[in-house]
Amino acid sequence: MFKHILLPTDGSALSGKAVAAAIGLAKMAGARITAFHALEPYPLQGAYAGEASGIAEFQPERFAERGREYARQVLDAVAAEAAAANVPCRTEFAVSHAAFQAIIDIARRENCDLIVMASHGRRGLQGLVLGSETQKVLTHSTIPVLVYR
Repeated sequence: MFKHILLPTDGSALSGKAVAAAIGLAKMAGARITAFHALEPYPLQGAYAGEASGIAEFQPERFAERGREYARQVLDAVAAEAAAANVPCRTEFAVSHAAFQAIIDIARRENCDLIVMASHGRRGLQGLVLGSETQKVLTHSTIPVLVYR
């Protein structure tokens, strides 16, 4: 059975349901959880970066600080939910242009034997344009992935 579950979360309502399901599975299996959140890097590069950095909300330091604050809130909520269920949980976050790769990398580094994540089920043009981090993890991961939808 599974002993170490990676639980990527973006803080969305659907992701919250996947968190509850993963904690329930971990409790039944006697597994531990590593909750993970991938942060977007500073989005403005090149010619526009200098102009935008004059606006407080677009300063790279402020952008990074807000991202870390959000990650801590999301991950602290997962850790509290896991603690309430007596499931061991640690938290991690990383900055990455490719969330799917960050998810796979941490799963490998932490020797996770299962990844549990939500899928927002985008279809049509929105799915084609935006892509799906879950789909990319499914495609590239050698670790089993359980998708909550």
